[in-house]
Amino acid sequence: MDIKAAVSRDVGEELKIEEVELMEPDADEVLIKIVATGVCHTDAESINGRGAPFPAVLGHEGAGIIEKVGSGVTNVQPGDHVVLSYSYCGECSQCLTGHQNLCKRTVELNFGGKSKDGENRIHQHNHSLSTFFGQSSFATYSVANKNNIVKVDKDVDLALLGPLGCGIQTGSGTVMNSLRPEPGTSIVIYGGGAVGLSAVMAAKIMGLKHIIVVDLHQSRLDLAKELGATHALNGKEVDVVKEIKEITNGGSHYGVETTGATPVIKQSIAALRVSGKVAIVGMGGDVTLNFTNDILMEGKSIIGTVQGDSVPQLHIPKLVQYYKEGKFPFDKLIKFYDFEDINQAFEDSKTGITIKPIVKIAK
Repeated sequence: MDIKAAVSRDVGEELKIEEVELMEPDADEVLIKIVATGVCHTDAESINGRGAPFPAVLGHEGAGIIEKVGSGVTNVQPGDHVVLSYSYCGECSQCLTGHQNLCKRTVELNFGGKSKDGENRIHQHNHSLSTFFGQSSFATYSVANKNNIVKVDKDVDLALLGPLGCGIQTGSGTVMNSLRPEPGTSIVIYGGGAVGLSAVMAAKIMGLKHIIVVDLHQSRLDLAKELGATHALNGKEVDVVKEIKEITNGGSHYGVETTGATPVIKQSIAALRVSGKVAIVGMGGDVTLNFTNDILMEGKSIIGTVQGDSVPQLHIPKLVQYYKEGKFPFDKLIKFYDFEDINQAFEDSKTGITIKPIVKIAK
């Protein structure tokens, strides 16, 4: 079928909305009419050449309505509302033990540009275009594997829900699934973007005593306080490690590092108390540590977390329920853009004007 998609052709080039051909779904796939899709940092990294091979149709925070299901699909039916999340095989040892986020085929299925069967679903003028995260949601329609989809309640605005499939899942899941902090303990979230502020909301739900956010933008710090942070520190104005140790009487129990910036990663480790733990979720470069002084002698732990250690089919409905109860107001992070303005959404996200852009596809 002929659809419209925002095509990325080369490093740094703006997306162009063009007509492409989408193949019919196979037995284990579904056809989805995309209602809206989030714009994520990972999409921007892919435009810069660190994603699927060009030319590609990006987008990996889609939300839409099932239009057609393959013969082997039993978990959804036409008319269902769904959120699209990351791709996994469902067959390897990681998937079979509940760690789909660490699937042995993660790189291949999410960044390799092809569907699970090794074929391309999107073509243009007899040439293949790469798929992204098994969904390519910067398009009017998507074909995705049944593992990518999460059925959600129809009584919530579907246009809001796409970011639950990646960025918001990552932030909230890092707290709820990876760190699992005890009520009454302390956590510091480094970076007040969509991932960091989702971690804030999760920490509030879990009843932490100190929820500290560190950022350089006062507007984000103000929003963090509104969403549940007990303290907000501007990294340009204070000695972050000193302030955290004073607030927490010796250092935080937990940390979530979302920036990927080397100096901030080192701060997140230094601000931990003895036996504290920090989860690193931001993509960054090399970090040089004195292992004996920074880690060993105080029993600190550093873990890497992908997709918040979340099983999307379990975690996303939980977030939707928290939202319906008024406990997870992620809609405060969002600004909507028309499909034709997708490049502006990227620009506003890069400059920090918008925390979480969502591009509306269906009129």
